[in-house]
Amino acid sequence: MAAKDDVETKLAAARARLILDKPFLGALVLRLPVVAADSAWCRTTATDARGFYYNRDYIGALNLDQTQFVLAHEALHCALSHFVRRQHRVKRRWDLACDYAVNPLLVNDGLTPPPGTLLLDCFDGMTAEEIYPCIQENEEQEPLDQHLYDEEDSRREDGSSGGRSRDSDCSPQSDDAGSGDGDGGAASDVRRDGAAKPAPLTESEREAMSVQWRQRLAGAAQQAMQSGKLTASMARVIDHLLQPQLPWRMLLARYMSASGRDDYSFTRPSRREGAAILPSLRSSQVELVIVLDTSGSIGDTEMREFLAEVDALKGQLRARVTLLGCDDKLSEGGPWRYEPWENLTLPETLLGGGGTSFIPPFEWLEKQDRQPDLLLYFTDADGEFPRYVPPFPVIWLVKGKSSVPWGQRVQLN
Repeated sequence: MAAKDDVETKLAAARARLILDKPFLGALVLRLPVVAADSAWCRTTATDARGFYYNRDYIGALNLDQTQFVLAHEALHCALSHFVRRQHRVKRRWDLACDYAVNPLLVNDGLTPPPGTLLLDCFDGMTAEEIYPCIQENEEQEPLDQHLYDEEDSRREDGSSGGRSRDSDCSPQSDDAGSGDGDGGAASDVRRDGAAKPAPLTESEREAMSVQWRQRLAGAAQQAMQSGKLTASMARVIDHLLQPQLPWRMLLARYMSASGRDDYSFTRPSRREGAAILPSLRSSQVELVIVLDTSGSIGDTEMREFLAEVDALKGQLRARVTLLGCDDKLSEGGPWRYEPWENLTLPETLLGGGGTSFIPPFEWLEKQDRQPDLLLYFTDADGEFPRYVPPFPVIWLVKGKSSVPWGQRVQLN
């Protein structure tokens, strides 16, 4: 068994180096109390979003660089709120997806992974939600660590976790159970050579910890930016997580309603209506242009769901829709036009699959007699944008993390 003092010294040194060299990750690591775990359940490292649990023999076999990696690995799981984002997904596949999402970020940040780390180049830059469908149900790989914040049978309708795990007991606390900032609430039960396996988070605990870790993420990012030590890849992830996460349907309804032309008029009435000037409601039709990215980045199912949402709104707003498809050129057979009373459906002849350019739809609109009241562009925002901003409002409904140079960006959650 690795010497207790040597392991604790190595962990302290790894945390100190992270603070100096990687202040963003170091600030997050400091938020996790370090707890020596019972080797009966903890084979490597683990986290429950409240503490960092480790197997002494495992840490003893790692060098200092690899120890930094496992510390940052657990902290980043927590900072990215992986413990609250699983929802309906199968836990084991979700755990694998989370590891595939976290590990490339750490490698790109210059950290050294230990043996057994899950790394695939094809998942670089992807979120856990994007990676999850790519993992087969019979995947034989195992995560580097253990994610203890939830279990398959721990999500009850009343929000309870079903009590402590069967591995836990009520043994007295050990002096070497952990250290940290004191706000983590990590389990303190001890069994044999370390802490017992902690109970999973309840529903209310997950929500509270999610808010707390988002605040920690924002604070760590600000601290790292001030020191000039925040990498571009990590900055993109942080920006994606901290941006407003309102449902895209709600935002779409808000923007489309704002484009409606219902307004009150105080024009003078005819003499037959009397001398009093009272406000009257005046309405007219909204001209809405929708462009679908057909380069292959958006699937047919997603396009149909998007058009169904717009269809439900356009009747209420009396919107006439002009539909275009575009990859690097406009789709043949278009444009397709729909009156307010007609169902908005996906044309069967909508084809694509080439490169991506957002220029053709705007060039086509320049040649029309009228400008639209609003343009909705459904895309992954990974392509060539027009150089000039058009004289009408544009909303980019974006699947993915790419940014847009102008217009209003709405995240497809």
